[in-house]
Parts: sequence; C-alpha cells; structure tokens
Amino acid sequence: MSKKKLIVPSILLSNVLIFILLRFSSATEDEHKEFFIVYLGDQPVSNVSAVQAHINVLLSIKRSDLEAKESIVYSYTKIFNAFAAKLSKAEARNLSLLDEVLSVFPNRYHKLHTTKSWDFIGLPSTAKRNLKMERNIVVGLLDTGITPQSESFKDDGFGPPPRKWRGTCGHYANFSGCNNKLVGARFFKLDGTRDPSDILSPVDVDGHGTHTSSTLAGNLVPDASLFGLARGAARGAVPNARVAMYKVCWISSGCSDMDLLAAFEAAIHDGVDVLSISIGGVGGKYVSDALAIGAFHAMKNGIITVASGGNDGPSSSSVANHAPWLLTVAASGIDREFRSRVELGNGKIVSGVGVNTFEPKQKLYPILSGADAGYSGSDDGARFCADGSLDPSKGIGGKGTILESAQYLDAAQIFMAPATMINATVSDAVNNYIHSTKSPSAVIYRSQEVKVPAPFIASFSSRGPNPGSERILKPDVAAPGIDILASYTPLKSLTGLKGDTQYSKFSLMSGTSMACPHVAGVAAYIKSFHPNWTAAAIKSAILTTGKNKFLLQ
Repeated sequence: MSKKKLIVPSILLSNVLIFILLRFSSATEDEHKEFFIVYLGDQPVSNVSAVQAHINVLLSIKRSDLEAKESIVYSYTKIFNAFAAKLSKAEARNLSLLDEVLSVFPNRYHKLHTTKSWDFIGLPSTAKRNLKMERNIVVGLLDTGITPQSESFKDDGFGPPPRKWRGTCGHYANFSGCNNKLVGARFFKLDGTRDPSDILSPVDVDGHGTHTSSTLAGNLVPDASLFGLARGAARGAVPNARVAMYKVCWISSGCSDMDLLAAFEAAIHDGVDVLSISIGGVGGKYVSDALAIGAFHAMKNGIITVASGGNDGPSSSSVANHAPWLLTVAASGIDREFRSRVELGNGKIVSGVGVNTFEPKQKLYPILSGADAGYSGSDDGARFCADGSLDPSKGIGGKGTILESAQYLDAAQIFMAPATMINATVSDAVNNYIHSTKSPSAVIYRSQEVKVPAPFIASFSSRGPNPGSERILKPDVAAPGIDILASYTPLKSLTGLKGDTQYSKFSLMSGTSMACPHVAGVAAYIKSFHPNWTAAAIKSAILTTGKNKFLLQ
C-alpha cells in the first residue's frame, strides 16, 4: 500500500516537470524567432480570404487565431500567394512539410551590385523614337530610393501619367513628392527597425538608386559632369518614360527578401512595364529565391525583369540572379578611362587609375613608402597603412596617396584627397626611385579622360557557367558598367567617408548595378515600339540582336 501511495505523487511530479520544460522550451524558441517567408504559389482568390488562409496555415503550428495573426508580418495577396511571419526554426520546418506550402525560407539580406555610354552602345539622342508610346512607358526600379528634386526627374513638358497607372506616392520626411515624370515612390521596411543612417521615406541617402534610375530613364541634362570630368549631356535610354521607385535597400541592413517581395507585388499591381533590379541574388533553389519568385510573377504578368549579374568576378560560376526568366547583365567597359599622371622628382612620369579632382598646389611634395613609415617590426601593416601601424615620428604631412592594386584597375575609384591606383610594375618603379635618393619627391596631377580600346568585360563582373544550371547560359548580355556618369544624391559625399566634403549632382559609379539599367532601358525602348510584345519576346530581341565584339583579354 505504501508503494502505491508513492507512485501517484511521482507521476504528478513528472507531469509538472514536463509541463515546466515545455513552457521553458517554448519561451526559449520565442527568443530565437526569426523572419521567414512562406510561399504558397499563385495569386489567391481574394484579399480577405487570402489573409485568413494564411492564418489557417499557421494554425497547424500555433495554438490560437490570435497567436497566428500576431506572428504574421505581411501578407502578399495582390499578385502571388505568400506571407512573412516571425517563426522559430522548428515551426518553419513543420510548415514546409504541408502540402499547400511550396517553400519556406529565411528572410535573407541582399547587397547592391555597385552619358557617353548610350552613344557607345548605339542609342544616341538622335535615335528614332515613338514619343507617344514612350510617354506611356513606366519603368520600375527596386533600389535605395530616389532624389526627386534632381534635374533628371523634372516633369517639364510631361502630361499626366498613363491611365493604366495605379501607383501611389506618399508624403514623407525629406521627400518633396512625385510629379508627372516620377509617378511612383514607395518604401518597404517590414522588419520594423529604424536605420540610423537612412531616412524612412523613398528619399535616396545612398546615391545608388538615383544613379540607376537616371541611367535608365533620366531627362536629358546638358553639360553634366563630375567637377569637369566626363562632361557631356546626361540622359537615360528612354528620357520620355515615367519612373517609379520602390525603396527596398537600406544603408545599414541591405535589401531584405520580405521587402523585395512586397515591392515586386506593388510594382506588378501598379502597372510598371519594365523592372530594373541592381541587387545581388542569394543563390539556392529558385523556389526559395525571393528575387526569382518576384521576377517569375512579373513575367507571368507580361513584365520583363532585368537584373545585375554580380561583382564577384573574375571567379568562375560567380554569376548571380541566374533564373531562366531573368535577363541577367554583366558589366563591360566603354572607350574611356580616368587616369592621373604622377611625376617623380627625377622627372619620370607614370600614371594610375582613379578620379582625382584636385589640382596640386606646389610643384613637388616629399614622398615616403608606407613600409618605411611603420614602427620597428610592423612593415607589413605599415605597407597597407593599417590602423596603429604608422610611426608618427616619421610623418611628413600627408597630402596624397599612391596605392598599389593587383586587380580592378579598369574602374576608377573616387578619392577624397589627391590619390591614384597603380599596378605592381609601376609600383616597383616608384619604390625603386624612393629608395634611390635621400629626398624623394612626387606630385599627383588632376585626373584626365583617356581613350582606351573597348568594349571589354569588367574584371569585377561575375562570370559563368551558371551555378543553377550549366545548360542555361548566364549572364545573358553585357552592357556598360564602368565609370558611368549619372545623377547622384545631395545627402552623401562622393566617397561616403567621414571628412569628405565633396558633393555633386552627378557622380561616376561602376558595377553590374550600372550595367543593369542600360539593358532595362533598351527593353523599355523596344517596348515603346512594340507595346504588345511579351517579356520573352523583348528578351529574345535583345539577345538575338546583340553584337559579339568584345576584346580578347
């Protein structure tokens, strides 16, 4: 009898312990919940039923309607059927087992792929245009935002937007609003966090989105330049087209899957004709790739999506955004580059690549090798001017920098002080001179535009074969992506570095990000003559008429 009496409390105690452990486990899971996207496929029947359907799906892992509803961050109901929710990894795994669920994937963050170019590729300002139809074209961009007050987006001479347009433009802080040229501007930040370096509005703090959108469809702006460099008329491929910006990329966090899908859905619903996306892909299966999913539904709605191929070259199989229905763009060079002459104290002149807008204030300056300026035993760090590696007692007063680089010398970087980048051969010559005299000196002259053979594939441009399927060639096409002059934001200095006081309405940027709007512009140009062509027909026209004339490297 005594043994039987002891069994009951021990069982009760076990149940209590199990209950406590389950509650503790649940609390631990809550602390580790993340944003996931649950993709269910095609467009739902109606908005109301779709939202409830999403709650019903979550009820398979949640204990109540309220808990399911509170875990949903966003429901995609206009174009495709999906929702973003805050889930534990176990909950996400269980959802992925349901028959009605195509995929469940974490909310990943993507990075951005960072004038004369139109004449170079054969689309001059004098090209034949169907102005009536071009004014009905709306190009959409998913990017860092836009600068509405830029001359590239003024609406002088523009009538009201086309009747098909359903987009909106809200009133936000530091955002002057839309007009008949900039017909749509929205932002998406579904994770609910504030970016201390950005502004919660469609305004472009980074400069990337202003640059790409003006490259695609900016007005003709005469006498544009970067402090006199690359001077000419800046314009987009379709300057008479309208622009819609969907801000999904933020300075601190990048571009999230949740925001990308929300922007895709909005752009398709609004009625854009072409989508230009200069954002990196994340790889993996297409059914778990937000950019591939969004572009697929755009294609189903007759909208071509042009995407940058990435800046991870020259490594093989590095190309991003390689879904078959995307038009994937590599970056090529045009027939100019920006070089700065360096004159050494012995009269020898060498040159380097870069955008140096500073005129020297004296004939020559003392020059010192970084390796010779370090503390004893810190030569390796001093060669790269690593933090804390340079000996202040060896300082001679920095007025400029000559940098050695083994790669990416085809794209000119902008510097906040006199500087240039040289290759290893030139670097050896400079070092030999420095160590051949007691008082070495040099001067860096202002950059100049130099003619070079072109076109050629940029060293940084991502290469094939296609990591998704070697049977599908990627990238599809190359377009100018080196030292492209286009509009820029007034909210960021040219380098973005602390202490830089250089600001400009136009800037030079390089990357497949810059190549992408060139091809999107060509797609919009074709659409203006053939408004009924499908996305596949426009893509085919571009691929079958492109010229294979790149220089062997």
